[in-house]
Amino acid sequence: MKPFISHTGVAAPLLQRNIDTDAIIPSREMKRVSKQGLGEGLFAGWRYTMPGSRELKPSFVLNKPEYEGASILLAGDNFGCGSSREHAVWALVEYGIRAVIASGFGAIFHTNCIRNGLLPVCLPEEDIRTLAQALSEDPQNRQVTIDLEQCLVRSGDLEWSFTLDEAARYMLLNGLDPIALTLQHRDLIDKYEQARRREHAWAYAPIENAVEGVLP
Repeated sequence: MKPFISHTGVAAPLLQRNIDTDAIIPSREMKRVSKQGLGEGLFAGWRYTMPGSRELKPSFVLNKPEYEGASILLAGDNFGCGSSREHAVWALVEYGIRAVIASGFGAIFHTNCIRNGLLPVCLPEEDIRTLAQALSEDPQNRQVTIDLEQCLVRSGDLEWSFTLDEAARYMLLNGLDPIALTLQHRDLIDKYEQARRREHAWAYAPIENAVEGVLP
């Protein structure tokens, strides 16, 4: 997973409240057994002219030339509410979104963000609207920087601080998903397993024999 230390990019405003995971990626777009290709289905109901179509709707913010290459979303409160589908985060990440700035997030969506390298930043709704207005004149040149080491959002002369749970911040700064986080303690895990094998050899013998093709 790519570490998130600091990122500068075009920020696109999608300021509706209660954007749920079905809006982020409709269920009809979840036909794959992997994360690959989900970026195409991101905001499919809003991004394309018709269900199942790939004809872009010019009025949707991510389709506008001024927001081309957007890697940060400015969103309304309770972003990512609804179902627990992890596909919503996968779709955002594959599309190229590195961070979402909102005044609140769905709880499960927030957890899924941390586990997949997408930074959820909480700022007051009024500040997000101020930022969106400041960027609107020239989004390509008036970009946003998010510094996770200092927990700051900057654009021009605007600056805000934010907070993030320290464990989540550690995972994002170091590019660790839950498995990689656990494997940081590989030596302790190996020592524990070795000790258990010594102390409870009877429990492991049948497994080892079965692996070797020998019945206990």
